[in-house]
Amino acid sequence: MRIGLGQFNSVVGDIAGNAEKMREIYQQGLEKKVQLLVFPELALCGYPPEDLLLKRNFLEDNKKAIQNLAKTCGKIPIIAGFAEAKGRFRYNSAAVLRNGSITDIYRKTLLPNYGVFDEKRYFRPGNKPLVLQLNDLKFAFTICRDVWVINWLTDFYKDTSFDCLINISASPYYLGKIIVRERVLDRAVRRFNCAAFYCNLVGGQDELIYDGRSFAVDSSGTVSARAKAYEEDLLVFDVVRDKDKVDVNFEGSQNPQHLDTIDDLYHALTLGTRDYTRKNGFQKVLLGLSGGIDSSVVAAIAAAALGKENVTGITMPTRFNSPDTISDAEKVARNLGIEFLKIPIEPVLEGFGESLQTVEGWDKAGVAYENLQARIRGTILMSLSNQFGSLVLTSGNKSETAVGYATLYGDTAGGFAVIKDVPKTMVYKLAEYINKISNKDVIPPSVIKRPPTAELRENQKDTDSLPSYDLLDKILKGYVETDMSPEELIKQGLDADTVYLVTDMVDRNEYKRRQSPPGIKITTKAFGKDRRLPITNHYKNR
Repeated sequence: MRIGLGQFNSVVGDIAGNAEKMREIYQQGLEKKVQLLVFPELALCGYPPEDLLLKRNFLEDNKKAIQNLAKTCGKIPIIAGFAEAKGRFRYNSAAVLRNGSITDIYRKTLLPNYGVFDEKRYFRPGNKPLVLQLNDLKFAFTICRDVWVINWLTDFYKDTSFDCLINISASPYYLGKIIVRERVLDRAVRRFNCAAFYCNLVGGQDELIYDGRSFAVDSSGTVSARAKAYEEDLLVFDVVRDKDKVDVNFEGSQNPQHLDTIDDLYHALTLGTRDYTRKNGFQKVLLGLSGGIDSSVVAAIAAAALGKENVTGITMPTRFNSPDTISDAEKVARNLGIEFLKIPIEPVLEGFGESLQTVEGWDKAGVAYENLQARIRGTILMSLSNQFGSLVLTSGNKSETAVGYATLYGDTAGGFAVIKDVPKTMVYKLAEYINKISNKDVIPPSVIKRPPTAELRENQKDTDSLPSYDLLDKILKGYVETDMSPEELIKQGLDADTVYLVTDMVDRNEYKRRQSPPGIKITTKAFGKDRRLPITNHYKNR
C-alpha cells in the first residue's frame, strides 16, 4: 500500500488557506498514486490555536472546512488533524475522510500541559482507540504525545492488533529533538511489531519552529524514509506486510537530518525569522548594526531568510564607539549586500543630557547615561519602523536576556528577537558557520575575535559586569534549562560567588524578559511560554 505524509506550513487561523494547501497536496498524492494521505496534527487550523479555540465561530469554521475537504477530496482516504467541537467539549482530533465524508474520528488522549503546551486548558481527552482496515493493512491512530508514553500506549491498544501505527504531530523543534522522536517511534514499533509513520508540521509560529522531518519506520525499527527538514514535502513510500514483519519501501534519496548542531540551528533560525516576518505582514526588516557579533549574526540570518534587498542595517555611533566597530558594521552590511545607514546620535545624546542635567542628581557618568544611548537607538529604530513599515529585529542573545544585560526600551525595543534563545557561546559558532557556508568572511574575523562590549562608556567590556561567557552559559544551562539549584551547580565545581551572582541576576530580571519581544525557541527551555515565573517573587532559591 502506498502512503503519503503531507507535511506543510500550516498558518494558525487561516483555515481556508490551509485547506487549499491540503487540496494541492492531495492532487500531488493522486499523481503519485498514493492510497492513503496523512496530514499533521491540527493541520486544518494550525498549531497552537490557543484561545481561538474559545471562539464558537472558529470551531464551526473548522467543522465546515473538514466536511468540505472530505467532499472535494474523496478518491483516496485522508487522515487530517482538526479542532473538533462536540457538545460543550472540544477535542484535538484526527478525522478519517473516505468517499466524500468523515467516517471515523480519533481524539487525542494524552494532552500535554507543560512547557509550551496548554492543551488541558482547551481540550477534553479522548478515551477510545481507533484501528481501521485499509486495503490489506490495519492502522492504529495516535496524535503527538499519545505515542510518547509507551506503557500507556501498550495498555490503550492491548486488545487490538495492527500493522501500522500512525502518529500525526505538531512537535516543536529544539536542538537534538529529531533523535528523541526517532527513539520514541523505534520503541513503539518494537513493542507492537508494526511499522510507524510520523507526520509533523513545518514552519514558524510565533516563538515555535516546526521542523517537518516526517518519517517512516519499519517493524525492525529502521527509519526507511525521511521527509525534508524545514521545508514542505510530500513523503511517499510503500508498505508491505511480509509474514511476521512490516517493510517500508522507499525509492527516493534519503533526506539529510541536519544533525550537526550549528547547521540545524541555522536552518531553524532562518525559517523562524522568515515565517514570523511574512506571516505577520512584513516584507522588510531593519536592525541596529553595531559591528558586534550578535547584530552581525542576526543580519546574516535575516538576509538569508528574507533576501538582502529586504534588510537594512543601521549604525548609530556616539563618541564611545570605536572606528573599528563602526567600520566592521559597514563591512558586514557590504558583505551581505544589505542597505546600510549611518545615523550618529551624539548630538541627540547631548541634547538629552542637557535637558536631564536640569534634574538634580542626574549623572552623565552613570549607568542611566549609558542606557540613555541604547534608548535613543531604540527610538530611532522604532521611528523608522513606523515610517517605512519594516519590522525591527533585536539582537539580544539568551545569555544577556537571562541576566538582564540589556536596556529596557533600548536594545530590547523591537518586534522579534531572532537569537533570544541562543547562548552567547553558540552565537560565535553561528558566525563561524555563516562564514563557512558563504565561502568567505561575511562576518569579519575582527568581529569574532574582539572582546564583546556594549560600547556605552570608554573601554567598556562585557566582562566588567559579567563572568566569561563560557562560565556564564554553563551556569545558565543548569539553572534555567534544567532547574538546578545554586547548590547543585556549586557541587559540580562552579565558583560559589559567581553562581550566586548569576542566579540572583536571573531572578531579579524577570520583569525585563516579560516586556521583551518574542524570539525563536531552540533549546529545551526558552524564556517565554516554556518558563513562567512571577515578576513579583521573593523566593530565594538557596
